[in-house]
Amino acid sequence: MNSLDQAISLRQKGNIQEAIQLLQEISVTEPDNAQVWYQLAWSHDSLSLERQAVPYYERALNTGLTGEDRAGAILGLGSTYRTLGQYEQAKQCFENGIREFPDHRELKIFYAMVLYNLGEHAEAMRQLLVQLADTSADQGIKSYDKAIRFYADQLDQTWND
Repeated sequence: MNSLDQAISLRQKGNIQEAIQLLQEISVTEPDNAQVWYQLAWSHDSLSLERQAVPYYERALNTGLTGEDRAGAILGLGSTYRTLGQYEQAKQCFENGIREFPDHRELKIFYAMVLYNLGEHAEAMRQLLVQLADTSADQGIKSYDKAIRFYADQLDQTWND
């Protein structure tokens, strides 16, 4: 097992401080290894050290993290920005992530959360309602799919005869 795999295993087993120490050692010898930076971000996030996780997420993304790990890092960074009250940065992060990974619905859910934080309540609800309609297997929701989709972007409209 290589050092990076060992660090991931330590994090997964809950030995997060040990994982961080090993990852920091690896980062000195492998500064261009995006996976190391991603694992450092993830480990710090696991300890609720959001502010410390941000530069690691940013470095992982800027160092060329790819695939599902990239999508995970975008979600992690956007969510971390949101929890730190950096809503505009979170919004931009999620918008970029949704463009890059349009089929990753979890990005759209977290995007809706930051829209709520920014006071964009109608758009936040629209995003959530569309995701609900797209993904629900509930028969009651399925039977109202057309209405849910219709009202998703017309929540403030009233109809007066």
